[in-house]
Amino acid sequence: MKGLFLINILLVSALLTVNAQSKKDLEDQRKKTLEEITYVDNLLKETEKEKKESLNELKIIVKKLNLRESILKGFQDEITMINGRIDLNTLAIDMMENDLEILKQDYEKAVLSSFRSSKGNSEIGYILSASNFNQAYKRLKYLQQITKFRRQESEIIQELKSEIEISKTKMEEDLVRISELKSREEQQKYLLQGEQNKQQNVVKSLSKKEQQLQRELEDKKRIAKRIESEITKLIAEEKKKMAKSDVTPEMKLISDNFFENKGRLPWPVEKGIITSHFGVHNHPVLKYVTEDNIDIEITSSGMTPVRSVFKGVVAKVFSIRGANMAVIIRHGKYLTVYQNIVDVKVKVGERVETKQEIGKVFNDTQNGDKAILKFMVFEETLKMDPELWISKKN
Repeated sequence: MKGLFLINILLVSALLTVNAQSKKDLEDQRKKTLEEITYVDNLLKETEKEKKESLNELKIIVKKLNLRESILKGFQDEITMINGRIDLNTLAIDMMENDLEILKQDYEKAVLSSFRSSKGNSEIGYILSASNFNQAYKRLKYLQQITKFRRQESEIIQELKSEIEISKTKMEEDLVRISELKSREEQQKYLLQGEQNKQQNVVKSLSKKEQQLQRELEDKKRIAKRIESEITKLIAEEKKKMAKSDVTPEMKLISDNFFENKGRLPWPVEKGIITSHFGVHNHPVLKYVTEDNIDIEITSSGMTPVRSVFKGVVAKVFSIRGANMAVIIRHGKYLTVYQNIVDVKVKVGERVETKQEIGKVFNDTQNGDKAILKFMVFEETLKMDPELWISKKN
């Protein structure tokens, strides 16, 4: 019985510890997401000042919708977790109350039996009636063990009562928490609905600018082709220079280190949100139109320095008509490309370190002071998804 009681106590303690950790993780994630929503709100406020709707504004709104949905999912996950904890707590309380009832009955029987056996026969008399000293000593030890057992049973009963009360209090707290979470969830749903309406209004407005959006899409394709062309030429030129020799041992080491840091590289800007993703996607406005992105777009605001995501050598610096400057940095067999830069601070052949500033993102004062960096990763001429290389945390 005592063993079963201990198992019940350990079960409740384990539940509370695991769920407390999960709750903290959810709250930390929620806090981070709300901070990101605040940052996105500030980006949108700057755009609203210009009263000029754009594709980038739509992408920012979509990003905000995704963050809002993440908040809602977090609430739903926590509610599910707490409901699961309530179910397990209920089970544990039932088990402990059953144990308590059995312990009470056993204790009552033991006390009653002891009373009957000692009635008219004191403990001292019981010891003194022994036929010899050895028997008297054994009787004394027996009586001591009975007293100790009763005391332990009494303590276990009190401890079990205490655990039941603690568990019931926790359940009441969980029910209050669920009520609070559901209220906050409804508030987030209301905000989400408003943002979805705003998204539909922007899409409707932009749909009237189909020709302009088509031109922007063509410009985007032209810029992508130019960058791919420059990289192809760059690789060809370097192969001619190196002839049959491989990359230097230093560049081989940098290449290996670059690969080993996949998923942990710092962002090319200190603060920003990803508003366009790598690969083939449906156009956010134009029906039946897809775009194939070789980059990701990171949107910031104001004067935004651009940083090299890893140490390497500047391989090329060139301008693109209507799209400012681009910088290519070689990291062994890997290349990172930073496009839409002004005030370039590096030159070809220069060695750069991780997080070293290489220029600034063009700051579009006519579009809510936005600074949109296009960032690419290549393995020689093979296009890679930059989001797989940079850290999840900005």
